[in-house]
Formats: sequence, structure tokens, C-alpha cells
Amino acid sequence: MEAKIRRIVLDVLKPHDPDIIELSRRLAGSTGVDGVNISLYEVDRKVENAKITLEGSDLDYEDILAIIEDAGGTVHSIDEAVAGKVLVEDAPTLQD
Repeated sequence: MEAKIRRIVLDVLKPHDPDIIELSRRLAGSTGVDGVNISLYEVDRKVENAKITLEGSDLDYEDILAIIEDAGGTVHSIDEAVAGKVLVEDAPTLQD
């Protein structure tokens, strides 16, 4: 049996419309999503760079990607992925 995805953190380039409130609502409606956090870290005249964090019991990355692309967005990178029975938080290291 394949492990369930519990958290995904994405770096996304998106247009101003839809705004992050609307996009978070769309993503929250995806199967297996319990919560969504979208933070803008750069805003240009035409686009916004956003960090999107999704948590849930069994995230469907393909469905999440389709919602972002339907909203005109592009995933630049998957910055974090957590799978398994529990969420594992990063432990501090000497590099931190």
C-alpha cells in the first residue's frame, strides 16, 4: 500500500486573479485537503509569487496541480512533501 501524502509546500507563480482567498477556497475543496495556507512573497504588475502549504489526510497532488493550473498558475517547485501516518517536523541541524 502506498503511503498517503500529508503535507505539500509549493512555490507557485500565479496571476492576480483569482486572488489568494479564492484560490485557497478552491484548493480547500480538493479531496483529502484539511487546510490551506497561501502567503505572497513577491508581487509584480501582472503576477504574484506564492508559497502554498496544504495539509490533509491524503492529498492528491494531481488534483491540486490541476486546480492551480486552471487558475492560471504554474508550480515552480515542490519545496516540501510529507508522507506517512504522522506529520514530521524538521529537526534543527548545525546548518540552521
